Amino acid sequence: MRISRSFMLMGCLYLVVGIVMGSYMGGSGDHSLSPVHAHINLLGFTLMSVFGLAYRLIPGLAAGLLAQVHYWLHQLGAFVLLLALYLMMSGTVDAASIGPVFPLSEVAVLAGTLCFGMNLWRHA
Repeated sequence: MRISRSFMLMGCLYLVVGIVMGSYMGGSGDHSLSPVHAHINLLGFTLMSVFGLAYRLIPGLAAGLLAQVHYWLHQLGAFVLLLALYLMMSGTVDAASIGPVFPLSEVAVLAGTLCFGMNLWRHA
């Protein structure tokens, strides 16, 4: 797996989702999902693009297990967090019942970011 390419492709996918969601909100006048839109663009597009560019600019980062762990923790954590946020903000699922999902997904994103930081410390 090429980490840089994978992060960049997933970032682009999240960008498309964010643009479609933003266009829908703008057209409908319903901005109740703005926090979801912002998180899709930040956790999805922006962070994944930054990670992808870092792995491309510093090829040594991509070697080893830390890069793989970082990629999968970020993918899992971001997807679950964004899905849970959408379900809660849209009123599909009650906040009390989905609330415990947030800390778990946030820990996954944080752990992935710590892997990235350790990897930077070692190779950059």
